[in-house]
Amino acid sequence: MILRSPCWLSLALAFTVLLLQYGRVKGDADIESVRIHHDYEDMSGRGGDPKAKYWHESVFHPHYDGRFTDHTLDYEEQKANLSLLMQSYLSSMSDIGAETWIIHGTLLGWWWNQKIMPWDSDIDVQMTNTTVHMLARYYNMTIHTFDIGDDEKRDYMLEVNPKYTDPSYDDTLNVIDARWIDIETGLFIDITAVRPHQSKKGIICSKDQHEEKVQDLFPLRDSLFEDQAVKIPYNYARLLTQEYGNAALTKAEYSDHRFNSTSMEWEKFMSVSSQEKIACHVSQALLRGGRRGRKKCAG
Repeated sequence: MILRSPCWLSLALAFTVLLLQYGRVKGDADIESVRIHHDYEDMSGRGGDPKAKYWHESVFHPHYDGRFTDHTLDYEEQKANLSLLMQSYLSSMSDIGAETWIIHGTLLGWWWNQKIMPWDSDIDVQMTNTTVHMLARYYNMTIHTFDIGDDEKRDYMLEVNPKYTDPSYDDTLNVIDARWIDIETGLFIDITAVRPHQSKKGIICSKDQHEEKVQDLFPLRDSLFEDQAVKIPYNYARLLTQEYGNAALTKAEYSDHRFNSTSMEWEKFMSVSSQEKIACHVSQALLRGGRRGRKKCAG
Protein backbone atom coordinates (compact mmCIF):
# COMPACT_ATOMS: atom_id res chain seq x y z
CA MET A 1 0.00 0.00 0.00
CA ILE A 2 1.29 3.47 -0.89
CA LEU A 3 1.10 5.97 1.94
CA ARG A 4 0.03 9.42 0.81
CA SER A 5 1.61 11.76 3.33
CA PRO A 6 0.68 15.45 3.60
CA CYS A 7 4.10 16.25 2.14
CA TRP A 8 3.43 14.02 -0.91
CA LEU A 9 0.04 15.62 -1.38
CA SER A 10 1.60 19.08 -1.26
CA LEU A 11 4.10 18.11 -3.96
CA ALA A 12 1.36 16.62 -6.11
CA LEU A 13 -0.72 19.77 -5.76
CA ALA A 14 2.24 21.98 -6.68
CA PHE A 15 2.95 19.84 -9.76
CA THR A 16 -0.71 20.06 -10.82
CA VAL A 17 -0.61 23.83 -10.51
CA LEU A 18 2.48 23.95 -12.74
CA LEU A 19 0.77 21.81 -15.36
CA LEU A 20 -2.29 24.03 -15.33
CA GLN A 21 -0.16 27.15 -15.52
CA TYR A 22 2.17 26.10 -18.33
CA GLY A 23 0.23 23.29 -20.01
CA ARG A 24 3.25 21.88 -21.87
CA VAL A 25 6.31 19.88 -21.01
CA LYS A 26 9.73 21.41 -21.53
CA GLY A 27 10.65 21.45 -25.21
CA ASP A 28 7.11 21.68 -26.58
CA ALA A 29 6.52 24.63 -28.87
CA ASP A 30 3.76 27.19 -28.77
CA ILE A 31 3.50 28.74 -32.24
CA GLU A 32 3.49 32.35 -31.04
CA SER A 33 6.49 31.76 -28.80
CA VAL A 34 8.61 30.39 -31.64
CA ARG A 35 7.70 32.97 -34.25
CA ILE A 36 10.98 34.84 -34.57
CA HIS A 37 9.60 37.78 -36.52
CA HIS A 38 6.48 39.24 -34.93
CA ASP A 39 6.25 42.39 -37.04
CA TYR A 40 4.03 40.85 -39.74
CA GLU A 41 0.70 39.11 -39.84
CA ASP A 42 0.20 35.37 -40.27
CA MET A 43 0.80 34.78 -43.98
CA SER A 44 -0.50 31.20 -44.03
CA GLY A 45 -3.53 30.25 -46.09
CA ARG A 46 -5.55 29.44 -43.00
CA GLY A 47 -8.35 31.85 -43.87
CA GLY A 48 -9.04 30.47 -47.34
CA ASP A 49 -8.24 26.77 -46.87
CA PRO A 50 -10.91 24.12 -46.19
CA LYS A 51 -11.46 23.59 -42.46
CA ALA A 52 -10.48 19.93 -42.69
CA LYS A 53 -7.00 20.81 -43.99
CA TYR A 54 -4.32 20.76 -41.28
CA TRP A 55 -1.36 22.34 -43.07
CA HIS A 56 -1.82 25.91 -44.25
CA GLU A 57 1.05 26.79 -46.58
CA SER A 58 1.84 30.44 -47.18
CA VAL A 59 -0.30 32.52 -49.50
CA PHE A 60 2.79 33.51 -51.52
CA HIS A 61 4.54 30.15 -52.03
CA PRO A 62 3.47 26.50 -51.52
CA HIS A 63 6.79 25.48 -49.98
CA TYR A 64 7.01 28.17 -47.30
CA ASP A 65 5.18 28.18 -43.96
CA GLY A 66 3.49 31.57 -43.68
CA ARG A 67 3.39 31.40 -39.89
CA PHE A 68 7.13 32.06 -39.83
CA THR A 69 7.87 34.30 -42.79
CA ASP A 70 6.23 36.77 -45.16
CA HIS A 71 8.59 36.39 -48.13
CA THR A 72 10.61 33.92 -50.17
CA LEU A 73 14.39 33.87 -50.14
CA ASP A 74 16.51 34.73 -53.13
CA TYR A 75 18.14 31.95 -55.17
CA GLU A 76 21.43 31.62 -53.25
CA GLU A 77 19.86 32.10 -49.82
CA GLN A 78 17.25 29.45 -50.51
CA LYS A 79 19.90 26.96 -51.65
CA ALA A 80 21.96 27.51 -48.50
CA ASN A 81 18.99 27.32 -46.14
CA LEU A 82 17.55 24.22 -47.78
CA SER A 83 20.91 22.52 -47.32
CA LEU A 84 20.89 23.42 -43.61
CA LEU A 85 17.29 22.26 -43.34
CA MET A 86 18.21 18.85 -44.75
CA GLN A 87 21.34 18.54 -42.63
CA SER A 88 19.46 19.43 -39.44
CA TYR A 89 16.71 16.93 -40.21
CA LEU A 90 19.02 14.00 -40.92
CA SER A 91 21.19 14.76 -37.91
CA SER A 92 18.23 15.17 -35.54
CA MET A 93 16.39 12.06 -36.72
CA SER A 94 19.59 10.07 -36.26
CA ASP A 95 19.99 11.45 -32.73
CA ILE A 96 16.49 10.39 -31.66
CA GLY A 97 16.58 7.05 -33.47
CA ALA A 98 13.91 7.78 -36.09
CA GLU A 99 14.69 5.87 -39.30
CA THR A 100 13.93 7.92 -42.40
CA TRP A 101 14.93 8.02 -46.06
CA ILE A 102 14.80 10.46 -48.97
CA ILE A 103 12.35 9.96 -51.82
CA HIS A 104 10.89 11.53 -55.01
CA GLY A 105 12.68 14.65 -56.32
CA THR A 106 15.00 14.71 -53.33
CA LEU A 107 16.21 11.21 -54.23
CA LEU A 108 16.70 12.40 -57.82
CA GLY A 109 18.97 15.14 -56.48
CA TRP A 110 20.97 12.45 -54.67
CA TRP A 111 21.29 10.53 -57.94
CA TRP A 112 23.00 13.45 -59.66
CA ASN A 113 25.36 14.83 -57.02
CA GLN A 114 24.07 13.95 -53.54
CA LYS A 115 22.57 17.44 -53.17
CA ILE A 116 19.19 19.16 -53.38
CA MET A 117 18.61 20.31 -56.94
CA PRO A 118 18.98 24.11 -56.88
CA TRP A 119 15.63 24.88 -58.55
CA ASP A 120 13.72 22.60 -56.18
CA SER A 121 12.22 23.85 -52.90
CA ASP A 122 10.14 20.71 -52.34
CA ILE A 123 12.01 18.25 -50.08
CA ASP A 124 10.45 14.83 -49.55
CA VAL A 125 11.29 12.12 -47.04
CA GLN A 126 9.52 9.01 -45.85
CA MET A 127 9.40 6.86 -42.73
CA THR A 128 7.22 4.04 -41.51
CA ASN A 129 3.89 4.75 -39.87
CA THR A 130 5.31 3.24 -36.66
CA THR A 131 8.06 5.86 -36.66
CA VAL A 132 5.61 8.71 -37.26
CA HIS A 133 3.54 7.38 -34.36
CA MET A 134 6.63 7.53 -32.15
CA LEU A 135 7.30 11.13 -33.23
CA ALA A 136 3.68 12.08 -32.57
CA ARG A 137 3.79 10.58 -29.10
CA TYR A 138 7.13 11.90 -27.89
CA TYR A 139 8.37 14.68 -30.19
CA ASN A 140 5.41 16.55 -31.66
CA MET A 141 5.90 20.33 -31.51
CA THR A 142 9.44 20.03 -30.16
CA ILE A 143 12.23 22.45 -31.02
CA HIS A 144 15.60 21.06 -32.12
CA THR A 145 18.72 23.21 -32.17
CA PHE A 146 21.29 22.54 -34.88
CA ASP A 147 24.86 23.85 -34.85
CA ILE A 148 25.52 25.39 -38.25
CA GLY A 149 29.11 26.47 -37.49
CA ASP A 150 30.94 29.66 -36.50
CA ASP A 151 29.20 29.56 -33.10
CA GLU A 152 25.85 29.97 -34.85
CA LYS A 153 22.82 27.79 -34.20
CA ARG A 154 19.43 27.41 -35.87
CA ASP A 155 16.17 26.13 -34.40
CA TYR A 156 13.85 23.73 -36.23
CA MET A 157 10.42 22.46 -35.24
CA LEU A 158 8.95 19.00 -35.73
CA GLU A 159 5.17 19.08 -36.23
CA VAL A 160 2.94 16.04 -36.75
CA ASN A 161 -0.41 16.20 -38.52
CA PRO A 162 -2.94 14.67 -36.06
CA LYS A 163 -4.73 13.15 -39.04
CA TYR A 164 -1.79 10.87 -39.82
CA THR A 165 -3.78 8.09 -38.15
CA ASP A 166 -6.22 8.06 -41.10
CA PRO A 167 -4.52 6.06 -43.90
CA SER A 168 -7.32 6.59 -46.45
CA TYR A 169 -6.58 7.95 -49.91
CA ASP A 170 -9.87 9.83 -49.54
CA ASP A 171 -8.30 12.36 -47.15
CA THR A 172 -6.73 14.36 -49.97
CA LEU A 173 -6.37 17.47 -47.80
CA ASN A 174 -3.95 15.79 -45.40
CA VAL A 175 -1.52 13.69 -47.41
CA ILE A 176 1.51 15.06 -45.52
CA ASP A 177 1.88 13.35 -42.15
CA ALA A 178 4.53 15.56 -40.54
CA ARG A 179 6.86 18.44 -41.28
CA TRP A 180 10.33 19.58 -40.27
CA ILE A 181 10.15 23.38 -40.27
CA ASP A 182 12.79 26.10 -40.23
CA ILE A 183 11.16 28.61 -37.88
CA GLU A 184 13.39 31.41 -39.17
CA THR A 185 12.85 31.09 -42.93
CA GLY A 186 9.59 29.13 -43.12
CA LEU A 187 11.11 26.43 -45.36
CA PHE A 188 10.07 22.88 -44.53
CA ILE A 189 10.48 19.19 -45.31
CA ASP A 190 7.43 17.06 -46.10
CA ILE A 191 7.36 13.77 -44.19
CA THR A 192 5.04 11.00 -45.38
CA ALA A 193 4.40 7.68 -43.64
CA VAL A 194 4.38 4.38 -45.51
CA ARG A 195 2.05 1.56 -44.52
CA PRO A 196 1.22 -1.90 -45.90
CA HIS A 197 -1.39 -1.58 -48.64
CA GLN A 198 -4.78 -2.82 -47.46
CA SER A 199 -5.44 -4.96 -50.55
CA LYS A 200 -2.16 -5.31 -52.50
CA LYS A 201 0.25 -7.85 -51.08
CA GLY A 202 3.88 -6.79 -50.97
CA ILE A 203 3.02 -3.13 -51.60
CA ILE A 204 3.46 -0.27 -49.20
CA CYS A 205 1.80 3.07 -49.75
CA SER A 206 1.48 6.60 -48.42
CA LYS A 207 -1.51 8.94 -48.27
CA ASP A 208 -0.26 10.90 -51.30
CA GLN A 209 -1.06 7.70 -53.29
CA HIS A 210 2.53 6.73 -53.98
CA GLU A 211 2.88 2.94 -53.97
CA GLU A 212 6.12 0.98 -53.93
CA LYS A 213 7.08 -2.66 -53.74
CA VAL A 214 8.55 -3.58 -50.37
CA GLN A 215 11.65 -5.05 -52.04
CA ASP A 216 12.23 -1.76 -53.90
CA LEU A 217 12.45 0.15 -50.62
CA PHE A 218 14.04 -2.31 -48.24
CA PRO A 219 16.64 -2.99 -47.08
CA LEU A 220 17.64 0.65 -47.09
CA ARG A 221 21.10 1.61 -48.33
CA ASP A 222 23.54 3.92 -46.54
CA SER A 223 24.86 6.95 -48.40
CA LEU A 224 25.54 10.68 -48.06
CA PHE A 225 23.29 13.64 -48.88
CA GLU A 226 24.14 17.30 -48.26
CA ASP A 227 27.24 16.05 -46.39
CA GLN A 228 25.14 14.05 -43.92
CA ALA A 229 24.62 10.32 -43.53
CA VAL A 230 21.36 9.34 -45.23
CA LYS A 231 19.24 6.29 -46.01
CA ILE A 232 18.07 5.69 -49.57
CA PRO A 233 15.72 3.06 -51.05
CA TYR A 234 17.33 -0.24 -52.06
CA ASN A 235 16.18 -0.14 -55.69
CA TYR A 236 16.53 3.61 -56.15
CA ALA A 237 17.07 3.50 -59.94
CA ARG A 238 13.83 1.60 -60.50
CA LEU A 239 11.85 3.98 -58.31
CA LEU A 240 13.27 7.04 -60.06
CA THR A 241 12.65 5.78 -63.59
CA GLN A 242 9.12 4.73 -62.68
CA GLU A 243 8.35 8.20 -61.34
CA TYR A 244 10.30 10.45 -63.71
CA GLY A 245 11.28 8.34 -66.72
CA ASN A 246 14.73 7.28 -67.97
CA ALA A 247 15.60 10.76 -69.25
CA ALA A 248 15.57 12.22 -65.73
CA LEU A 249 18.66 10.16 -64.93
CA THR A 250 20.62 11.32 -67.98
CA LYS A 251 19.29 14.67 -69.21
CA ALA A 252 21.85 17.26 -68.14
CA GLU A 253 19.73 20.38 -68.74
CA TYR A 254 16.62 21.28 -66.79
CA SER A 255 14.83 24.41 -65.54
CA ASP A 256 17.48 26.83 -66.80
CA HIS A 257 20.26 24.73 -65.25
CA ARG A 258 23.01 22.66 -66.84
CA PHE A 259 24.88 19.88 -65.05
CA ASN A 260 28.66 20.32 -65.06
CA SER A 261 30.16 16.82 -64.94
CA THR A 262 33.56 18.23 -63.94
CA SER A 263 32.44 20.26 -60.91
CA MET A 264 29.49 17.89 -60.31
CA GLU A 265 27.20 20.88 -59.85
CA TRP A 266 24.01 22.14 -61.47
CA GLU A 267 24.89 25.56 -62.85
CA LYS A 268 22.29 28.19 -63.63
CA PHE A 269 22.09 29.70 -67.09
CA MET A 270 19.49 31.56 -69.09
CA SER A 271 17.86 29.35 -71.71
CA VAL A 272 17.16 30.66 -75.21
CA SER A 273 13.41 30.67 -74.53
CA SER A 274 13.92 32.71 -71.35
CA GLN A 275 16.11 35.21 -73.20
CA GLU A 276 13.50 35.55 -75.95
CA LYS A 277 10.74 36.06 -73.37
CA ILE A 278 12.66 38.84 -71.60
CA ALA A 279 13.53 40.52 -74.90
CA CYS A 280 9.86 40.41 -75.89
CA HIS A 281 8.71 42.05 -72.66
CA VAL A 282 11.38 44.77 -72.98
CA SER A 283 10.19 45.38 -76.52
CA GLN A 284 6.60 45.65 -75.28
CA ALA A 285 7.59 48.26 -72.71
CA LEU A 286 9.36 50.35 -75.36
CA LEU A 287 6.42 50.11 -77.76
CA ARG A 288 3.98 51.20 -75.02
CA GLY A 289 6.01 54.36 -74.61
CA GLY A 290 5.48 55.14 -78.31
CA ARG A 291 1.76 54.13 -78.21
CA ARG A 292 2.35 51.59 -80.97
CA GLY A 293 0.77 48.18 -81.30
CA ARG A 294 2.55 45.22 -79.74
CA LYS A 295 2.60 41.48 -80.16
CA LYS A 296 1.79 39.08 -77.35
CA CYS A 297 4.78 37.42 -75.68
CA ALA A 298 4.77 33.65 -75.28
CA GLY A 299 4.52 32.22 -71.76
